[in-house]
Amino acid sequence: MKSEHILIMRFSSLGDVTMLVPVVASLAAQYPHVRITVLSRDVVRPLFEKLAPNVGFMDADVGKEYKGILGLNALYRRLKAKHFTAIADMHDVIRTKYLRMRFSVDRYHVAHIDKHRKGKQRLVARKNKRLVQQSTSFANYAEVLAALGYPVTLQFKSLFSGSGGNLRLLPQRDLQEKKTFQKWIGVAPFAAHPGKVYPLEKMQQVVAMLCEMHPNGRIFVFGAQKEGRSLVSRWCEQYPRCVDVSACLSSLKEELILMSHLDVMVSMDSANTHLASVVDVPVVSVWGATHPYAGFMGWRQDESTVVQLSLPCRPCSIFGDKPCYRGDMACMAGISPEMVVEKVEQVLNHQIKRD
Repeated sequence: MKSEHILIMRFSSLGDVTMLVPVVASLAAQYPHVRITVLSRDVVRPLFEKLAPNVGFMDADVGKEYKGILGLNALYRRLKAKHFTAIADMHDVIRTKYLRMRFSVDRYHVAHIDKHRKGKQRLVARKNKRLVQQSTSFANYAEVLAALGYPVTLQFKSLFSGSGGNLRLLPQRDLQEKKTFQKWIGVAPFAAHPGKVYPLEKMQQVVAMLCEMHPNGRIFVFGAQKEGRSLVSRWCEQYPRCVDVSACLSSLKEELILMSHLDVMVSMDSANTHLASVVDVPVVSVWGATHPYAGFMGWRQDESTVVQLSLPCRPCSIFGDKPCYRGDMACMAGISPEMVVEKVEQVLNHQIKRD
């Protein structure tokens, strides 16, 4: 009889893959006799490589090495050689549908995610909108495992045990120690889609206010890429307590270590919300075109840390990729920097506590 070995497939996005972590960790803890292999992009390897003794990771570049039907067939042959006993498709896109079809034809036990699209469509409808909490990604992932015969109770706290990752592994000496009197605040002002981005001039005001209120603290800006780098560089020149994380660190592993020592993270509805969540950091999340009811709140984050406006048009998009049909982005423009800072201070003063 084959030993039990589950393949879990999820290629993108970074936030969605990160949301797998609590589910995979719970599965590993509750079924220690089962081998688990996560198949994804190599960039997310730090999320899983030391998650549990029975969790392994395989990378696959489906955009290059395994591109197209020929590439997927090569990937299938590679996967088949691992002798899996169950296949969990946590993505349900063309690539994973093809792979699971191949597995199904060969009589593997296969299950795939239900993204509950109809409920989400009613959530963002212009007319007859139904503002109802949808099933979370964590619950959707767990449903797949239950369908395979592995029901799980989701129990997870952090990728790091104790007080966080080892800061001495970071390359810059000034990042290797956190003083006991310091507040370390993360700011992640960017997102994949414009409907999720708080106006950057307002976010600069947030940074300025936090620097003034915490003169001994440090503000770490995450996620600056390409055009965002010059903007963050200007912030760091203007506010000496501000650090451009992308300029200091070169890998997700290093960012997770630093992130685990934050007292709070300010983030959009983006991957950084989920990265901070899986290292047990409270997140003040700012929501515009999207909404927590779509099921993408960070792990163990509470709605009391959400900054959002109640507008009849919200939410208008599940992923923030649709243009504002009002044309004024009132959902973001109406959020004042003071509203964001107030939430941050409530977290720092322990007025908002996590479970």
